[in-house]
Amino acid sequence: MKVNRNQATALKGAIEYWNVQGLLDEKTASALQQDIEVVPFDWKRLAKYSFWIALFCIISSVSAALADEVLIELFESIFHAPYIVKCIVSSGLSGIIFWVGIRRRAIHPHKIFSNEAILFVGVVSTACTIYQLGRVLHMESSSFIQLLLFSFIVYGILGFSLRSNLIWLFALLSLGSWMGAQTGYASGGGIYYLGMNYPLRFAFFGGILIAIALLLEKKNWFDYFFRSTLAVGLLHLFISLWMMSIFGNFGVITSWDKIRQIDLFFWSLSFGLASCAAIFHGLRFDNGMTKGFGITFLIINLYTRFLEYFWDSTHKAIVFGLLGVSFWFLGSRAEKIWHLGLSPKKP
Repeated sequence: MKVNRNQATALKGAIEYWNVQGLLDEKTASALQQDIEVVPFDWKRLAKYSFWIALFCIISSVSAALADEVLIELFESIFHAPYIVKCIVSSGLSGIIFWVGIRRRAIHPHKIFSNEAILFVGVVSTACTIYQLGRVLHMESSSFIQLLLFSFIVYGILGFSLRSNLIWLFALLSLGSWMGAQTGYASGGGIYYLGMNYPLRFAFFGGILIAIALLLEKKNWFDYFFRSTLAVGLLHLFISLWMMSIFGNFGVITSWDKIRQIDLFFWSLSFGLASCAAIFHGLRFDNGMTKGFGITFLIINLYTRFLEYFWDSTHKAIVFGLLGVSFWFLGSRAEKIWHLGLSPKKP
C-alpha cells in the first residue's frame, strides 16, 4: 500500500494499537507493517491541483483572447454565423466531449482528476450551448433568468446519468443562481424579496438543500450525490448566516450604519445555534462533514464577535495578542488530540 508520510504514521499507529490490544497477532501485524510503503511525494495531490490550475489557465487564456480587439474581429469573421448554427455546433461539441469523458472513465477509472477535467470542459461547452439557445429564442434579459433554471435541469440530468459530482455541483450552483436572479427580478430589482435580503434568502436555500440531502440520505439512487449536496447546502447556510450576523437583514449600508451592535444579537445567536446543531448532528449520526462545518463556523462566529466588540475599544496590540494566544491554545489542543489518536495505549 503506497501512502504519504502522515497516512503511514496513522496506519502504523493503528496496527501497533491493535497488536497491543490483542486484536492482531505478531505475524499479521508485522506483515501489515511491511506492506506499508511511504511515498516521498504526494503525486495524487499534485495531479489534482495541476489539473485545476490547467483548467484555470485555459479559461484565462480564452478570456484574454476574447478581450483582444484583433482576435475579436478574427473570431467574428470566422464565427459570423446564425445563432442556431452556433447552438448546434456547440451542442455537438459538448456531446463529443462528454462521450470522450465517459469512455475514458470506463477505460481508465483510476485517472479521476483528468476524467473530471474533461467533464468540466463539457460543462463549459454546455453553458455556451444554453446561452446560444437563448439567443436563438430571442429571449429578453428577464427571460434569460429561466435559462439558469434550464441549466439546472440539464446539468442535473447529466450529473445523474453520468454519476458525476462535478456536473451535479454545477447543477446546484445553477439552481442557486436562478433563485437569486428570479427573486431579484420579482422584487423589481430591489434588495428585499418578501422582506428578506439576499443573504437571508440564500440561508433558506441552503437549509432546503440540507433538508433534502438528509431526507434522501438512505436512498440508494441518491447516495452518490449525498455528500456534495450536503456540502453545498452547508456552505450556503453558514456563509449566509455569518453575513447576517454582521450586517443583519439590511440591504443598504446607510441603514446598517445607524444600528447598534446589540440589534444584531439575534442573528449572531442564530448563527451559533446553527453551528451547535450541526455539531450535535455530526456527533449523533457520526457525520464528519456536519461536525466539521459546525466546529469551523462556531469558531468563526466567536472570533467575529470578538473583533466586533473589542476592535474599537481595545488597543490593537492587545487585540492581536489575544488572538495569537487563542490560536496558539487552539493549535496546541488540536495537536494533542491528533497525537492521542495516533499513539497506541499501553496495556
